[in-house]
Amino acid sequence: MKTSISLALVAAATIACASTAFAAPPTKTETSAKGAVLTDAKGMTLYTFDKDADGKSACNGPCATNWPVLKAEAGDKAEGGYSIITRDDGSKQWAYKGKPLYTFAKDQKPGDTTGDGFLNGAWHLARP
Repeated sequence: MKTSISLALVAAATIACASTAFAAPPTKTETSAKGAVLTDAKGMTLYTFDKDADGKSACNGPCATNWPVLKAEAGDKAEGGYSIITRDDGSKQWAYKGKPLYTFAKDQKPGDTTGDGFLNGAWHLARP
């Protein structure tokens, strides 16, 4: 009986560690008309903003309405090239290689890249 309980505990611990070790990244890589891009879980293209610096978002207020952030949830953990930044309002946002990630409100469907080059070239496709 003790052996069965011990084996069950070892199995449960192994599964818990495996699910943590293989946590899915917050983005996917898709191919667009402009090449490989990072997307959110729904396949919407992600962007970076030249005015963001040192892992801090410069896109707040009306900017964040047009450029919705890729939100990080309380239990999310940063790993690999991904980090989580704290926005001015206290919410959490995903960043890739130190650059906060956003979608664009005018992109209508997965694969759209209409935000690339917006605002005199300040917005760019997030690349893997």
